[in-house]
Amino acid sequence: MLFVLSVSQFAYHPGIAHAEADLGLKAEAAMIVDGKTGKILYEKNADKVLGVASMSKMMTEYIVLEAIKDNKISWDQKVKINEYVHKLSAAPGLSNVGLTQGEDYTVKELYEAMSIFSGNAATVALAELISGSEKNFVGLMNQKAKELGMKNFKFVNASGLNNSNLLGNHPTGEPNEENVMTARDIVTLAYHLINDYPEVLDFAKTPKLKFRDGRDYPNFNWMLPGLIYEYEGVDGLKTGSTDFAGYGHTGTAIRNGQRFITVVMKSTSKDERFADSIKLLDYAFANFGKEEILPEHYQVKGNKTLPVIKGKEDSVKIHTKESIDLVVKKGEKDSYKPVIVLDKDKQNKEGELTAPIKKGEKVGYLTIKPEKGEDYGFVTKKGSESIKVDIVAAESVEKANWFVLSMRAVGGFFGDVWGSISSTVKGWF
Repeated sequence: MLFVLSVSQFAYHPGIAHAEADLGLKAEAAMIVDGKTGKILYEKNADKVLGVASMSKMMTEYIVLEAIKDNKISWDQKVKINEYVHKLSAAPGLSNVGLTQGEDYTVKELYEAMSIFSGNAATVALAELISGSEKNFVGLMNQKAKELGMKNFKFVNASGLNNSNLLGNHPTGEPNEENVMTARDIVTLAYHLINDYPEVLDFAKTPKLKFRDGRDYPNFNWMLPGLIYEYEGVDGLKTGSTDFAGYGHTGTAIRNGQRFITVVMKSTSKDERFADSIKLLDYAFANFGKEEILPEHYQVKGNKTLPVIKGKEDSVKIHTKESIDLVVKKGEKDSYKPVIVLDKDKQNKEGELTAPIKKGEKVGYLTIKPEKGEDYGFVTKKGSESIKVDIVAAESVEKANWFVLSMRAVGGFFGDVWGSISSTVKGWF
Protein backbone atom coordinates (compact mmCIF):
# COMPACT_ATOMS: atom_id res chain seq x y z
CA MET A 1 0.00 0.00 0.00
CA LEU A 2 1.28 3.47 -0.89
CA PHE A 3 0.40 6.72 0.78
CA VAL A 4 0.92 10.21 -0.63
CA LEU A 5 2.67 12.05 2.16
CA SER A 6 3.12 15.39 0.54
CA VAL A 7 2.11 17.38 -2.51
CA SER A 8 5.00 19.53 -1.49
CA GLN A 9 3.91 23.14 -1.35
CA PHE A 10 2.39 23.62 -4.78
CA ALA A 11 -0.88 23.59 -6.65
CA TYR A 12 -1.32 21.87 -10.02
CA HIS A 13 -3.32 23.88 -12.53
CA PRO A 14 -4.48 21.52 -15.29
CA GLY A 15 -6.24 24.33 -17.08
CA ILE A 16 -2.94 25.76 -18.31
CA ALA A 17 -1.32 22.43 -19.11
CA HIS A 18 -2.50 22.27 -22.70
CA ALA A 19 -1.80 25.80 -23.91
CA GLU A 20 -0.50 25.08 -27.42
CA ALA A 21 2.20 27.12 -29.06
CA ASP A 22 1.10 28.70 -32.33
CA LEU A 23 3.56 27.24 -34.80
CA GLY A 24 1.61 28.16 -37.91
CA LEU A 25 1.25 24.56 -39.05
CA LYS A 26 -0.75 23.68 -42.13
CA ALA A 27 -1.03 20.07 -40.96
CA GLU A 28 -4.33 19.01 -39.46
CA ALA A 29 -2.62 17.11 -36.63
CA ALA A 30 0.91 17.13 -35.23
CA MET A 31 3.06 16.05 -32.29
CA ILE A 32 6.58 16.27 -30.86
CA VAL A 33 8.03 13.80 -28.35
CA ASP A 34 11.39 13.26 -26.69
CA GLY A 35 12.97 10.33 -28.48
CA LYS A 36 14.37 8.71 -25.34
CA THR A 37 11.55 8.89 -22.80
CA GLY A 38 8.52 9.51 -24.99
CA LYS A 39 7.73 12.74 -23.12
CA ILE A 40 5.16 14.62 -25.18
CA LEU A 41 6.30 18.19 -25.79
CA TYR A 42 3.68 19.48 -28.22
CA GLU A 43 0.44 18.31 -29.72
CA LYS A 44 -2.22 19.54 -32.12
CA ASN A 45 -5.37 17.46 -32.64
CA ALA A 46 -3.40 14.49 -31.37
CA ASP A 47 -6.44 12.24 -31.01
CA LYS A 48 -8.15 13.00 -34.31
CA VAL A 49 -8.46 9.85 -36.44
CA LEU A 50 -7.02 10.49 -39.92
CA GLY A 51 -5.68 8.59 -42.90
CA VAL A 52 -2.10 7.48 -42.43
CA ALA A 53 -1.07 6.24 -45.91
CA SER A 54 2.45 4.79 -46.16
CA MET A 55 3.37 5.77 -42.63
CA SER A 56 1.52 2.50 -41.94
CA LYS A 57 4.64 0.73 -43.18
CA MET A 58 6.34 1.53 -39.86
CA MET A 59 4.19 -1.23 -38.36
CA THR A 60 5.28 -3.66 -41.07
CA GLU A 61 8.89 -2.59 -40.46
CA TYR A 62 8.45 -3.24 -36.74
CA ILE A 63 6.95 -6.71 -37.21
CA VAL A 64 9.65 -7.75 -39.69
CA LEU A 65 12.43 -6.64 -37.32
CA GLU A 66 10.71 -8.48 -34.48
CA ALA A 67 10.52 -11.64 -36.60
CA ILE A 68 14.24 -11.37 -37.37
CA LYS A 69 15.05 -10.88 -33.68
CA ASP A 70 12.99 -13.97 -32.82
CA ASN A 71 14.81 -15.98 -35.54
CA LYS A 72 11.58 -16.62 -37.44
CA ILE A 73 13.13 -15.17 -40.59
CA SER A 74 16.60 -13.89 -41.55
CA TRP A 75 17.99 -11.02 -43.61
CA ASP A 76 19.42 -13.35 -46.24
CA GLN A 77 16.30 -15.53 -46.51
CA LYS A 78 15.01 -15.80 -50.07
CA VAL A 79 11.46 -14.75 -51.00
CA LYS A 80 10.04 -15.92 -54.35
CA ILE A 81 7.84 -13.33 -56.03
CA ASN A 82 4.36 -14.53 -57.00
CA GLU A 83 2.14 -13.25 -59.79
CA TYR A 84 0.14 -10.82 -57.64
CA VAL A 85 3.17 -9.17 -56.06
CA HIS A 86 4.80 -8.89 -59.50
CA LYS A 87 1.71 -7.23 -61.01
CA LEU A 88 1.38 -4.87 -58.02
CA SER A 89 5.02 -3.84 -58.44
CA ALA A 90 4.25 -2.80 -62.02
CA ALA A 91 0.98 -0.97 -61.26
CA PRO A 92 1.11 2.61 -62.57
CA GLY A 93 1.09 5.54 -60.16
CA LEU A 94 2.27 3.55 -57.12
CA SER A 95 5.60 3.70 -55.33
CA ASN A 96 7.43 0.49 -56.23
CA VAL A 97 10.62 -1.17 -57.31
CA GLY A 98 10.02 -3.70 -60.03
CA LEU A 99 9.85 -7.29 -58.75
CA THR A 100 10.13 -10.12 -61.29
CA GLN A 101 7.69 -13.02 -61.00
CA GLY A 102 9.41 -16.27 -60.02
CA GLU A 103 12.62 -14.53 -58.99
CA ASP A 104 14.08 -14.72 -55.49
CA TYR A 105 14.79 -11.58 -53.46
CA THR A 106 16.29 -11.50 -49.99
CA VAL A 107 14.37 -10.18 -47.01
CA LYS A 108 16.94 -7.39 -46.78
CA GLU A 109 16.38 -6.33 -50.40
CA LEU A 110 12.62 -6.19 -49.86
CA TYR A 111 13.03 -4.36 -46.55
CA GLU A 112 15.24 -1.75 -48.21
CA ALA A 113 12.68 -1.28 -50.97
CA MET A 114 9.94 -0.84 -48.36
CA SER A 115 11.72 1.45 -45.91
CA ILE A 116 13.74 3.61 -48.33
CA PHE A 117 11.49 3.88 -51.41
CA SER A 118 8.19 2.91 -49.74
CA GLY A 119 7.80 -0.06 -52.08
CA ASN A 120 4.24 -1.32 -51.78
CA ALA A 121 4.69 -4.67 -53.51
CA ALA A 122 7.82 -5.37 -51.44
CA THR A 123 5.75 -4.70 -48.33
CA VAL A 124 3.10 -7.22 -49.41
CA ALA A 125 5.80 -9.82 -50.15
CA LEU A 126 7.17 -9.45 -46.61
CA ALA A 127 3.68 -9.62 -45.11
CA GLU A 128 2.98 -12.87 -46.97
CA LEU A 129 6.32 -14.29 -45.87
CA ILE A 130 5.62 -13.70 -42.18
CA SER A 131 1.92 -14.58 -41.98
CA GLY A 132 1.18 -16.67 -45.07
CA SER A 133 -1.22 -14.06 -46.44
CA GLU A 134 -1.64 -10.31 -46.23
CA LYS A 135 -5.01 -10.85 -44.55
CA ASN A 136 -3.38 -12.78 -41.72
CA PHE A 137 -0.67 -10.14 -41.51
CA VAL A 138 -3.22 -7.34 -41.12
CA GLY A 139 -4.63 -9.21 -38.12
CA LEU A 140 -1.11 -9.30 -36.69
CA MET A 141 -0.70 -5.55 -37.31
CA ASN A 142 -3.86 -4.75 -35.35
CA GLN A 143 -2.83 -7.09 -32.54
CA LYS A 144 0.65 -5.58 -32.33
CA ALA A 145 -0.80 -2.06 -32.26
CA LYS A 146 -2.76 -2.95 -29.12
CA GLU A 147 0.36 -4.45 -27.54
CA LEU A 148 2.26 -1.22 -28.20
CA GLY A 149 -0.42 0.86 -26.49
CA MET A 150 -2.02 2.39 -29.58
CA LYS A 151 -5.68 3.31 -29.07
CA ASN A 152 -7.50 4.63 -32.15
CA PHE A 153 -6.38 2.80 -35.26
CA LYS A 154 -7.50 0.40 -37.94
CA PHE A 155 -5.23 -1.45 -40.36
CA VAL A 156 -6.89 -2.90 -43.45
CA ASN A 157 -3.71 -3.64 -45.44
CA ALA A 158 0.05 -3.82 -44.93
CA SER A 159 1.12 -1.02 -47.28
CA GLY A 160 -1.12 1.94 -46.45
CA LEU A 161 -2.55 2.17 -49.98
CA ASN A 162 -6.23 2.62 -50.61
CA ASN A 163 -7.73 -0.86 -50.97
CA SER A 164 -8.91 0.15 -54.46
CA ASN A 165 -5.25 0.25 -55.58
CA LEU A 166 -4.60 -3.39 -54.70
CA LEU A 167 -5.76 -4.83 -58.03
CA GLY A 168 -8.91 -6.36 -56.56
CA ASN A 169 -6.94 -8.23 -53.90
CA HIS A 170 -7.58 -6.08 -50.84
CA PRO A 171 -7.10 -8.27 -47.75
CA THR A 172 -9.65 -6.77 -45.31
CA GLY A 173 -12.09 -3.89 -45.00
CA GLU A 174 -14.19 -2.15 -47.64
CA PRO A 175 -13.06 -1.83 -51.28
CA ASN A 176 -12.18 1.86 -50.85
CA GLU A 177 -10.97 1.76 -47.25
CA GLU A 178 -7.57 2.89 -45.94
CA ASN A 179 -5.58 2.53 -42.76
CA VAL A 180 -6.35 5.16 -40.10
CA MET A 181 -4.63 6.30 -36.93
CA THR A 182 -4.22 9.32 -34.72
CA ALA A 183 -1.05 11.37 -34.42
CA ARG A 184 -0.71 9.93 -30.90
CA ASP A 185 -0.81 6.41 -32.32
CA ILE A 186 1.74 7.20 -35.03
CA VAL A 187 4.19 8.78 -32.60
CA THR A 188 3.72 5.83 -30.23
CA LEU A 189 4.55 3.44 -33.07
CA ALA A 190 7.55 5.50 -34.17
CA TYR A 191 8.83 5.71 -30.59
CA HIS A 192 8.69 1.94 -30.18
CA LEU A 193 10.21 1.34 -33.60
CA ILE A 194 13.38 3.38 -33.08
CA ASN A 195 13.82 2.40 -29.43
CA ASP A 196 13.08 -1.32 -29.75
CA TYR A 197 14.88 -1.67 -33.08
CA PRO A 198 17.30 1.26 -33.58
CA GLU A 199 18.78 -0.54 -36.58
CA VAL A 200 15.74 0.69 -38.52
CA LEU A 201 17.51 4.04 -38.78
CA ASP A 202 20.29 2.45 -40.85
CA PHE A 203 17.66 1.98 -43.54
CA ALA A 204 15.58 5.11 -42.91
CA LYS A 205 18.58 7.46 -43.15
CA THR A 206 19.65 6.17 -46.58
CA PRO A 207 19.01 9.01 -49.08
CA LYS A 208 19.03 6.75 -52.15
CA LEU A 209 18.39 3.04 -52.76
CA LYS A 210 20.60 1.30 -55.32
CA PHE A 211 18.53 -1.71 -56.32
CA ARG A 212 19.58 -4.85 -58.19
CA ASP A 213 17.93 -3.58 -61.39
CA GLY A 214 20.68 -0.96 -61.59
CA ARG A 215 18.38 1.96 -60.89
CA ASP A 216 18.63 4.52 -58.10
CA TYR A 217 15.47 5.13 -56.07
CA PRO A 218 15.42 8.32 -53.95
CA ASN A 219 14.11 8.33 -50.40
CA PHE A 220 10.85 10.26 -50.12
CA ASN A 221 12.03 11.81 -46.85
CA TRP A 222 13.46 14.96 -48.42
CA MET A 223 14.87 16.17 -45.10
CA LEU A 224 17.73 13.64 -45.24
CA PRO A 225 21.30 14.75 -46.02
CA GLY A 226 21.78 15.80 -49.63
CA LEU A 227 18.06 16.10 -50.39
CA ILE A 228 16.00 19.20 -51.07
CA TYR A 229 14.95 19.99 -47.47
CA GLU A 230 18.10 18.69 -45.78
CA TYR A 231 17.87 19.29 -42.02
CA GLU A 232 20.75 18.82 -39.60
CA GLY A 233 20.46 15.60 -37.63
CA VAL A 234 17.56 14.01 -39.52
CA ASP A 235 17.96 10.23 -39.90
CA GLY A 236 14.35 9.05 -40.46
CA LEU A 237 11.63 8.10 -40.54
CA LYS A 238 8.67 7.74 -42.97
CA THR A 239 6.44 9.68 -45.34
CA GLY A 240 2.98 8.91 -46.64
CA SER A 241 0.40 10.34 -49.02
CA THR A 242 -2.92 9.40 -50.59
CA ASP A 243 -5.89 11.49 -51.67
CA PHE A 244 -7.69 10.46 -48.47
CA ALA A 245 -4.77 10.92 -46.05
CA GLY A 246 -3.22 14.01 -47.61
CA TYR A 247 0.51 14.40 -46.99
CA GLY A 248 2.10 13.08 -43.81
CA HIS A 249 5.58 12.78 -42.37
CA THR A 250 7.05 11.09 -39.34
CA GLY A 251 10.45 12.62 -38.75
CA THR A 252 13.24 12.18 -36.27
CA ALA A 253 16.45 14.10 -35.71
CA ILE A 254 19.30 13.97 -33.21
CA ARG A 255 21.71 16.72 -32.17
CA ASN A 256 24.21 16.57 -29.34
CA GLY A 257 22.61 13.40 -28.02
CA GLN A 258 19.10 14.85 -27.95
CA ARG A 259 16.58 13.09 -30.21
CA PHE A 260 13.10 14.30 -31.08
CA ILE A 261 10.34 12.51 -32.99
CA THR A 262 7.76 14.55 -34.90
CA VAL A 263 4.55 13.70 -36.71
CA VAL A 264 2.48 15.76 -39.13
CA MET A 265 -0.76 14.45 -40.64
CA LYS A 266 -2.78 15.78 -43.53
CA SER A 267 -0.54 18.60 -44.63
CA THR A 268 -1.58 20.40 -47.80
CA SER A 269 1.27 19.35 -50.12
CA LYS A 270 4.54 17.43 -50.37
CA ASP A 271 6.49 20.60 -49.66
CA GLU A 272 4.21 21.76 -46.86
CA ARG A 273 4.58 18.54 -44.86
CA PHE A 274 8.33 19.13 -44.67
CA ALA A 275 7.82 22.82 -43.88
CA ASP A 276 5.60 21.69 -40.99
CA SER A 277 8.19 19.15 -39.81
CA ILE A 278 10.91 21.79 -39.91
CA LYS A 279 8.76 24.10 -37.78
CA LEU A 280 8.27 21.31 -35.24
CA LEU A 281 11.96 20.41 -35.07
CA ASP A 282 13.05 24.06 -34.94
CA TYR A 283 10.64 24.60 -32.06
CA ALA A 284 11.87 21.48 -30.25
CA PHE A 285 15.60 22.14 -30.55
CA ALA A 286 15.23 25.85 -29.71
CA ASN A 287 12.94 25.45 -26.71
CA PHE A 288 13.54 22.09 -25.02
CA GLY A 289 16.47 20.41 -23.36
CA LYS A 290 17.33 17.78 -20.78
CA GLU A 291 17.49 19.11 -17.22
CA GLU A 292 18.22 17.60 -13.83
CA ILE A 293 14.96 18.37 -12.08
CA LEU A 294 16.02 16.86 -8.74
CA PRO A 295 19.54 15.68 -7.83
CA GLU A 296 20.55 12.31 -6.45
CA HIS A 297 20.06 12.06 -2.65
CA TYR A 298 17.48 14.86 -2.75
CA GLN A 299 15.61 15.52 0.50
CA VAL A 300 12.22 17.20 0.49
CA LYS A 301 11.98 20.08 2.93
CA GLY A 302 9.83 19.05 5.89
CA ASN A 303 10.16 15.37 4.99
CA LYS A 304 13.85 14.70 5.52
CA THR A 305 13.32 12.02 8.19
CA LEU A 306 10.85 9.37 9.25
CA PRO A 307 10.17 8.35 12.87
CA VAL A 308 11.50 4.96 13.99
CA ILE A 309 10.44 2.64 16.82
CA LYS A 310 12.52 -0.07 18.51
CA GLY A 311 15.71 1.44 17.17
CA LYS A 312 18.88 2.89 18.68
CA GLU A 313 17.75 6.15 17.09
CA ASP A 314 14.21 7.46 16.98
CA SER A 315 14.34 8.64 13.36
CA VAL A 316 16.06 7.90 10.06
CA LYS A 317 17.11 10.24 7.28
CA ILE A 318 15.57 9.54 3.87
CA HIS A 319 16.50 10.71 0.37
CA THR A 320 16.13 9.84 -3.31
CA LYS A 321 18.20 6.96 -4.61
CA GLU A 322 18.76 8.64 -7.98
CA SER A 323 18.31 11.95 -9.73
CA ILE A 324 15.30 12.78 -11.90
CA ASP A 325 16.19 14.03 -15.38
CA LEU A 326 13.60 15.22 -17.87
CA VAL A 327 13.39 17.04 -21.19
CA VAL A 328 11.49 20.22 -20.38
CA LYS A 329 10.87 23.60 -21.87
CA LYS A 330 13.70 26.01 -21.16
CA GLY A 331 13.00 28.13 -18.10
CA GLU A 332 10.45 25.68 -16.66
CA LYS A 333 12.81 23.44 -14.69
CA ASP A 334 11.78 24.96 -11.37
CA SER A 335 8.08 24.54 -12.07
CA TYR A 336 8.32 20.81 -11.35
CA LYS A 337 7.79 20.04 -7.68
CA PRO A 338 8.25 16.82 -5.71
CA VAL A 339 5.59 14.50 -4.37
CA ILE A 340 6.56 11.77 -1.87
CA VAL A 341 4.61 8.52 -1.83
CA LEU A 342 5.47 6.33 1.17
CA ASP A 343 5.00 2.59 1.46
CA LYS A 344 2.34 2.23 4.16
CA ASP A 345 3.09 -1.47 4.55
CA LYS A 346 6.40 -0.49 6.15
CA GLN A 347 4.83 1.90 8.66
CA ASN A 348 2.61 1.43 11.68
CA LYS A 349 -0.58 3.42 12.27
CA GLU A 350 1.46 6.31 13.63
CA GLY A 351 3.58 6.44 10.49
CA GLU A 352 6.65 4.97 12.15
CA LEU A 353 9.16 2.54 10.67
CA THR A 354 10.30 -0.40 12.78
CA ALA A 355 14.02 -1.04 13.34
CA PRO A 356 16.24 -2.56 12.14
CA ILE A 357 16.49 -0.45 8.97
CA LYS A 358 19.26 -0.95 6.46
CA LYS A 359 20.91 1.89 4.58
CA GLY A 360 19.43 1.95 1.07
CA GLU A 361 16.21 0.21 2.10
CA LYS A 362 13.27 1.43 0.01
CA VAL A 363 10.52 3.19 1.95
CA GLY A 364 8.55 4.69 -0.96
CA TYR A 365 9.09 6.70 -4.10
CA LEU A 366 9.22 10.31 -5.25
CA THR A 367 7.75 11.73 -8.42
CA ILE A 368 7.30 15.22 -9.83
CA LYS A 369 4.31 17.24 -10.95
CA PRO A 370 4.16 20.47 -12.95
CA GLU A 371 3.10 23.66 -11.25
CA LYS A 372 2.64 25.53 -14.52
CA GLY A 373 3.41 25.33 -18.20
CA GLU A 374 2.64 22.68 -20.79
CA ASP A 375 2.48 19.07 -19.66
CA TYR A 376 1.10 16.39 -21.95
CA GLY A 377 2.49 13.32 -20.22
CA PHE A 378 4.22 10.42 -22.00
CA VAL A 379 3.36 8.14 -24.91
CA THR A 380 4.11 5.01 -22.84
CA LYS A 381 3.66 3.82 -19.27
CA LYS A 382 7.39 3.14 -19.11
CA GLY A 383 8.00 6.81 -19.85
CA SER A 384 5.81 7.81 -16.92
CA GLU A 385 7.93 5.57 -14.69
CA SER A 386 11.05 7.53 -15.69
CA ILE A 387 10.02 10.38 -13.40
CA LYS A 388 9.69 8.09 -10.38
CA VAL A 389 12.69 7.36 -8.18
CA ASP A 390 12.96 5.30 -5.02
CA ILE A 391 13.00 6.98 -1.62
CA VAL A 392 15.50 5.08 0.54
CA ALA A 393 16.96 5.21 4.03
CA ALA A 394 20.08 7.36 3.97
CA GLU A 395 21.52 5.51 6.96
CA SER A 396 21.12 2.31 8.94
CA VAL A 397 19.24 2.18 12.23
CA GLU A 398 20.02 -0.83 14.38
CA LYS A 399 17.45 -2.40 16.63
CA ALA A 400 17.88 -1.40 20.27
CA ASN A 401 18.74 -4.28 22.70
CA TRP A 402 16.19 -5.74 25.05
CA PHE A 403 17.43 -3.75 28.06
CA VAL A 404 17.02 -0.39 26.31
CA LEU A 405 13.59 -1.39 25.02
CA SER A 406 12.60 -2.50 28.54
CA MET A 407 13.75 0.78 30.07
CA ARG A 408 11.85 2.72 27.44
CA ALA A 409 8.73 0.70 28.22
CA VAL A 410 9.18 1.33 31.97
CA GLY A 411 9.85 5.00 31.32
CA GLY A 412 6.80 5.21 29.13
CA PHE A 413 4.67 3.54 31.81
CA PHE A 414 5.79 5.94 34.55
CA GLY A 415 5.52 8.83 32.14
CA ASP A 416 1.89 7.91 31.52
CA VAL A 417 1.30 7.54 35.27
CA TRP A 418 2.93 10.90 36.02
CA GLY A 419 0.96 12.51 33.25
CA SER A 420 -2.26 11.13 34.70
CA ILE A 421 -1.36 12.35 38.21
CA SER A 422 -0.44 15.80 36.89
CA SER A 423 -3.73 16.10 35.08
CA THR A 424 -5.63 15.05 38.19
CA VAL A 425 -3.77 17.55 40.41
CA LYS A 426 -4.36 20.34 37.92
CA GLY A 427 -8.04 19.51 38.05
CA TRP A 428 -8.09 20.31 41.79
CA PHE A 429 -7.19 23.93 41.25
